[in-house]
Amino acid sequence: MNSHIRIVSTLLIAIFLILAGCSTGNGRHDDKTMQLAAKNYQNYCAGCHGDKLEKFEKKDWMYGDDLHNIIQSITYGQEEMGMPAFEVTFSAEEIIALASYVKTGLPEDKESLQPALSANNRVESEVQNFIVDTVVSGLEVPWGLEFLPNGDLLIAERSAKLYRFINNQLQEISGLPEIMVKGQGGLMDLELHPNYENTGWLYLSYSGFADDNKREGCTNIMRARLDGNRLVDQEEIFNGTPDSDRGQHWGCKLEFDREGYLFFGIGDRGNRDENPQSLENHAGKIHRIKDDGSIPSDNPFIYTPGAMPSIYSFGHRNPQGTCQHPETGEIWETEHGPMGGDELNLIKPAINYGWPVISYGINYNGTKFTDLTEKEGMEQPITYWVPSIAPCGTTFVKGDRYPNWKNNILIGSLRFQYLERVVLKGYEVTHHEKLMEGIGRVRNVEMSPDGFIYVAIENPGKILKLVPVK
Repeated sequence: MNSHIRIVSTLLIAIFLILAGCSTGNGRHDDKTMQLAAKNYQNYCAGCHGDKLEKFEKKDWMYGDDLHNIIQSITYGQEEMGMPAFEVTFSAEEIIALASYVKTGLPEDKESLQPALSANNRVESEVQNFIVDTVVSGLEVPWGLEFLPNGDLLIAERSAKLYRFINNQLQEISGLPEIMVKGQGGLMDLELHPNYENTGWLYLSYSGFADDNKREGCTNIMRARLDGNRLVDQEEIFNGTPDSDRGQHWGCKLEFDREGYLFFGIGDRGNRDENPQSLENHAGKIHRIKDDGSIPSDNPFIYTPGAMPSIYSFGHRNPQGTCQHPETGEIWETEHGPMGGDELNLIKPAINYGWPVISYGINYNGTKFTDLTEKEGMEQPITYWVPSIAPCGTTFVKGDRYPNWKNNILIGSLRFQYLERVVLKGYEVTHHEKLMEGIGRVRNVEMSPDGFIYVAIENPGKILKLVPVK
């Protein structure tokens, strides 16, 4: 901003403060104004500064009655610290109310404050510094993320809501199938057709009802097209089996490979004894299908009597991260173990990954269900976690925006609420790093078409953007 314009703007704000009776920080705002200030804080500030203002670095402006420094920061930002300017977002009155909300809402014990992840401080990871920017707030459990070619962000809420985020607004999209929102189930992942600009196909995974009784269901996949904010041309291209009334272990992350085949995983549906080691059902498997749901002729079990022809690999517990290596084109996957034994796997055709015959985990009550961690004919994970981190969304870092993370894997931890960076050398894990510890339950992580990392956290649900800095 031109310095003369900034001076004039500051004077205007000062005049507004005097007229509003707020120059000392004791100005009164009506309830409606402060409710809006609280809403603006949650939508634009809480992702960095905490829902209860607990992530402000202790500063002199916290003491005394002067609101000037807070108003200046909100209005003009602190670019060098990563805090954006809100002068075009809020009116002068809204900025003053927001400043008052911050000033009066800070914890009395200022020593308990912890600096924000961004705004006033960079996140200094081992080899790549970045700033965390809250892009979307007001969500619950954002499961799937996908970017349209025009930059709009599609967000799948597990509660069976689909949103388009455009111009800083969430717009709900209609036309979803009937979805079984139960336990871990609901609307799950989103994926665009590799040739989306010509086909217009959007793919959605969800827990679908088995029949009219609405007590049982399994993982389904539908493709549809967007007509504004409405889904049209809906086609169910995959219907999982067996159906169950259990609400756990649905899968299901979607990923197209370079050849245009769609990969996805379905969990064992809570029945480890019967499902994952049998080729006669879809549960506990990684699947590969064509874009219309038909079966590739070289799928490994297509000619095996009784086998589900979509199966690509088996012996999985609950795969919730599926991604493609940007250089090799290989499919990698993360899956939940029980108590311990989460896995990172390189997915290969016809391979048995061992669940539940072999595992590095135990039952949730502390008892064992197997004494084996390896067995001939069963694949070992690339790496595993004990205790469980509860891995969810998984992606490779692509492009050049994060040069020191290139081709690393990023994995969201639901249990320990951080993003994990995994460094590979070939097929060997050489290093782990925990990023943004305590950020919240990380449900998904995606790369945008313009090369930025986006992270979805839940309860409260938010979408965060990692902006690399030197």
